[in-house]
Amino acid sequence: MLIKSFTKAVVLGLAAVCSTSIVYGQNFNGGGSTLDGRELKNIEDGLRPVQTAVPFLTIAPDSRSAALGDQGVATTPDEYSSYWNPGKLSQIKNDYGFAITYNPWLRRIVNDMALMYLTGYYKLRKEDAISFSLTYFDLGKIDFTDINGNIIMPYNPREFSPMVTYSRLLGKGFSGGLSLKYIFSDLTGSVNSGTTTANQSRPGQAAAADIGFYYNRDLVIADRDFNIAAGAAITNIGNKISYSNASRADFIPTTLRLGTVLTHQVDDFNKFSFGIQASKLMVPSSEILYASTDSLNRPRNPYLATPNKGLVSGMFGSFTDAPFGAREEFQEVMLSGGVEYWYDDMFAVRGGYFYEDIHKGNRKYFTVGLGIRYQTFGLDFCYLIATQRANPLSETFRFALSFNFDRKTKEADSVVE
Repeated sequence: MLIKSFTKAVVLGLAAVCSTSIVYGQNFNGGGSTLDGRELKNIEDGLRPVQTAVPFLTIAPDSRSAALGDQGVATTPDEYSSYWNPGKLSQIKNDYGFAITYNPWLRRIVNDMALMYLTGYYKLRKEDAISFSLTYFDLGKIDFTDINGNIIMPYNPREFSPMVTYSRLLGKGFSGGLSLKYIFSDLTGSVNSGTTTANQSRPGQAAAADIGFYYNRDLVIADRDFNIAAGAAITNIGNKISYSNASRADFIPTTLRLGTVLTHQVDDFNKFSFGIQASKLMVPSSEILYASTDSLNRPRNPYLATPNKGLVSGMFGSFTDAPFGAREEFQEVMLSGGVEYWYDDMFAVRGGYFYEDIHKGNRKYFTVGLGIRYQTFGLDFCYLIATQRANPLSETFRFALSFNFDRKTKEADSVVE
């Protein structure tokens, strides 16, 4: 039987935890297990994360949104609109452009993991645009060993997802968009972990769609210029993904995002934006099962498992299926907030905060970043500051390069108000 290198297995597990929530075993019978310094006396006290596959799809690929606390559903349209909210893309100011990002991942633990993102867009007309993007996640080198620790095969797990987007202006300041993507996740190199074909591993594959809407309008309040924007998007609506010939398949991270941003144009040179975003995985909550019973036939050794539901029932049932009711449903909501300052649309300073409930993953961190725009060229940087010393996301940084261009002649807006 083949097993993975212990050190690398731990790293891969941490990568998933830091990207989205997964489950791991806990002792809920007063055995000394703790969570954030508190003793776990029952399953309600411990981690109850929502389980998904391909968590790399939830890692913010761009430095701007990452610096705003991982929010982007209602921010000003830019090169990365198709990832956060395809509805924003048609309202981007420039006619065409592209961007590339490089995100080293968990560098405090391992030095060969990184997320890379490439995207490009083109305005077909004033009111509609198309985009292509590619997300690539390199999980670094891993050695497969036998039961005695002898190396059988070195391997480099990898995941990627190409995506195409179409967005159209539907009215004055209101637009919608749709993205289609393919997801490929090869974590094991088709290693056979048993004697039957049911244990033969294989790459996971899925198809998914994103849908989003975006609205913004200018306001004058007390003789001051403002713009208010709102966005809503559901991303990664797709089939379950499986890594073997067995019947088990896991949900991909279907996510609902709602957000708003208020921008204040102080004068011709200075501009401030304040935004907030709420996100929730539209995936079934983990149900509580019991491994055994005691002598009085009472359930013992509780553990968490993902319910066996279909795509539609899993998505819409995710708002009411938490074992501990409405309180737990609200615990599944992740919050992001951020502020952005621009000077003369050339230099930006950003800051943000991301919050996840202690029972659902306990990710909490501050983010800071800088941005520079000069003619067609843009450069962005983000740095993550975790609130916990042992957080593997601490000191995460991201770099992004972008280029935006305009055609020599501009077309008139053909959307009727």
